[in-house]
Amino acid sequence: MQDIEALARDAQAGNRGAFSQLYEALFDRVYRYILVRVGSSAEAEDLAQEVFLRAMKALPGFQFRGRPFTAWLFRIAHNTVVDRHRQRAGVTSVPIDSVEPLVSSEDVAQDALHNVDMEHVHKALGRLAELQRQVVLCRFVAELSLAETAEVMSRDVNAVKALQHAALKSLRRLLEQQSVVTRREDH
Repeated sequence: MQDIEALARDAQAGNRGAFSQLYEALFDRVYRYILVRVGSSAEAEDLAQEVFLRAMKALPGFQFRGRPFTAWLFRIAHNTVVDRHRQRAGVTSVPIDSVEPLVSSEDVAQDALHNVDMEHVHKALGRLAELQRQVVLCRFVAELSLAETAEVMSRDVNAVKALQHAALKSLRRLLEQQSVVTRREDH
């Protein structure tokens, strides 16, 4: 497959097949980034599709001046999530995927352990400072490079490195604290 920048240039020139390839190459990363932010797989899928619609509409105005296409796309993803949170401010609802699906008895223990682990990580991420949370999501969920993360966050690479170091240190501490609390509750 062509590299992302070449596909983006082709898509910008009107090649719909190139945009489809961009979608295929990047959708999962955008989806995971949004999923961690919103917590609902259905909403994350809707928002990820919205990100690509916004990108398709804005692509003619995108300028290749050393700015990675993926950073631009994840900036759109970030703004889409922020817009959704603003729209939903004060609205209380229960997402359909918060209702537990029926599973076979042999899968219950494994599913419970996975959900508890993800719940602990999600809680710990929620306790990080916003910039630390954003760098973790960009680097480890969206799998962006340092340069792409810096572009998304409007920071320089050294600031991203420092934020990442502090975020991982804080995240490790928070997860260790949660582990201690869980063990106390179990006894």
